[in-house]
Order: sequence, then C-alpha cells, then structure tokens
Amino acid sequence: MRVLVVEDERVLADTVAVGLRRESMAVDVVYDGDTALEYTAVNEYDVVVLDRDLPGTHGDDVARTLVGESYNGRILMLTASDGVQDKVEGLTMGADDYLSKPFAFPELVARVHALGRRSAPPLPPVLERHGISLDPANHRVHRDGREVALTPKEFAVLQVLMRAQGTVVSAEGLLEKAWDENADPFTNVVRVTVMTLRKKLGGPQVIQTVPGAGYRL
Repeated sequence: MRVLVVEDERVLADTVAVGLRRESMAVDVVYDGDTALEYTAVNEYDVVVLDRDLPGTHGDDVARTLVGESYNGRILMLTASDGVQDKVEGLTMGADDYLSKPFAFPELVARVHALGRRSAPPLPPVLERHGISLDPANHRVHRDGREVALTPKEFAVLQVLMRAQGTVVSAEGLLEKAWDENADPFTNVVRVTVMTLRKKLGGPQVIQTVPGAGYRL
C-alpha cells in the first residue's frame, strides 16, 4: 500500500511516516497543500492522510480538488477540531474518514488499512495462494503452516504479488506500491528483494520471473 502523509507539523508527519513504514507501507511525506497536489498529480496513492489546517493550499481545498478530479485514493482527514460540525464538514467535502488530534497511533494504522482495502478490489482479509497465507492486519505470513519472518519491504512485495492474483506485476509496479519516491528506479532493489523473498519462502518456488514483463505469483 502506498500512502501520502500531508502534515505541516514536521515532527508529527515524520513520526507517522516511520510508523506506517514499519507496517510495510510505502510512505511519502509533504508539509503543505501545494506540494500535496503536486505529488498526487504524478503518483497514485491508496490513502492520503491529510491534515486539514495546512499552509499554502488549505487541506479542505486539497480534498475538494482530489474529489473533483475523481482521484482513486481514499482521504483520511486529520484535524485538531473534534466538534461534530467539523467532522460533518470534512466528510461533506469528500474525506472518507476523519480522525481528531491527538490520536492513538494504532487507531490511525487501523483506519489507513481499512481505507486501503476500500481503494482496492474486494479481497479476503487473509490472502492465500500456493500454500502461502498472508494476514495484513496481523502482519504474519505462513508457508504450508510454517511461519515466515519477513522484513517490512519483503512483506509489502509479497502482498502486492498476492493481491495481483496470478497476473504479472512489473518491477515498476512493485516500486510504485512498495517503495516511496526516494527509490531509485535504476537500482536492482526489486530484484534483490524478490530474491531474498524466494529464499525465505522456500521451495517449491512460486514467484516466477516473466522475462521483459515482471513477476508473478
């Protein structure tokens, strides 16, 4: 899952980003509304965590713009205002969910996961394919009953491949969903991650390399 965090309180924004990355999400961070619109114009995000009170373009206007452009990603609006009217306004302008500050981080994670599921085609809560089961909510993977310990990035790549349900995912597609904007598309990071993932999953190998196209599970 790829997430954009838009928050002008830099310490909070960076802390949220670190926590979401530990949940195997690819996270980009911006600190104002203008930059948020620049990022959403060129990147597809599953969820946009959007502070309401932003410098530059206000968070309300960012939400209205995304909704007006029929942006595919879901919007989780953050605000220091917790009144009923504030929540009604946030949801009316197009936010999919609303969370007041201060918030408990586990609740934020749960809401982002829920919105991410809504932005993708419906899938079962536990993904299963070729003897592999992947539980996104509890961040656990099993292969033929054996638990497999994966890094957050390996988990994210496996999740993208399993969500593809047997279709080919290009290296660029994996970069888009499992890495943030700082990933260098000219490195072999995808190939190395897939290689280590294959080793950890063990045999028989189920992640196929499709020459010139990408990878398929």
